[in-house]
Amino acid sequence: MSHLPSLPILSVRDLVKTYREGSLDRAVLQGLSFDIKKGELVVLLGRSGSGKSTLLNLISGMDAPTTGSIRFRDTELTKLSETERTLFRRHAIGIIFQSFNLIPTLKVEENILLPLELGGKLDKDQRQRALAVLEEVGLADRAGSFPDLLSGGEQQRVAIARALAHDPLLILADEPTGNLDFKTAGLVMDILERIVHDKERTMLIATHDRDIIGLADRVFELQEGVLREVSPAESAH
Repeated sequence: MSHLPSLPILSVRDLVKTYREGSLDRAVLQGLSFDIKKGELVVLLGRSGSGKSTLLNLISGMDAPTTGSIRFRDTELTKLSETERTLFRRHAIGIIFQSFNLIPTLKVEENILLPLELGGKLDKDQRQRALAVLEEVGLADRAGSFPDLLSGGEQQRVAIARALAHDPLLILADEPTGNLDFKTAGLVMDILERIVHDKERTMLIATHDRDIIGLADRVFELQEGVLREVSPAESAH
C-alpha cells in the first residue's frame, strides 16, 4: 500500500498585496502560490525591499493580503478577523526577528515564557518544555540572566528558544543572522538547521544571505513581487 503524500502545513494561493501611493496602487506581491510541508527548511531569498518581510507579515497574520488565500492545514487565515489572526499566531506560529526583540526588563526564562502566558498555555508541563528548549539552544545556564548581559549570538539563541517554546506549526525567521558577525551567524544557522531536522519542525527563513542556502531543503527567490522556486545550486550564484 503506497503512502499518501503529506498535506502541506502551509498553502499560499494567488497572493497579492498592493499599497496605495498617492493616486496609484503599487503591487508588492503579484500572485504568489506555494506550499510548505512538515519538516522542511525553506529559504526565501530577495534583496532589501523585494517584499520578503511583507510576505512574512501576511503569513503570520500581522497584515492581510489584498487578494489570495493563506491556509494552515484546515484554517483559512484570510477569513479570520484581526483578533482571530492574533490568537492563531500565538499558538501556531513562532517568529524570530533580526533585532531579537527581547524584553530587557525580563530575564531570559521570563522572555521565553511570555508567549505561553499570552496564549494562556503556561502550566507546569509547558514551563518544563520551554526550559528544555532553552537547553536545546545551549543556554540553560543563562535562564536567570537579563538580555543585556548576553552577546548578540546568545540573544538570538534566546529568541529562537522563545519562538519554539509553544511548539508552533511553522517558524518564521526574518533575517535571523542580519545583526550577527560571520562566525556567530554560522553557529546560529547550525542551531536552526538542527532544530528543524532533528525534531521535524518547519521553518521559513527570509534572508539576503546566500550562505544560508546550503542548509535549505528548498529555495524560493522573490524579485519584483514575483516568486519562483530555484535549485540551491542555481541560487548560490
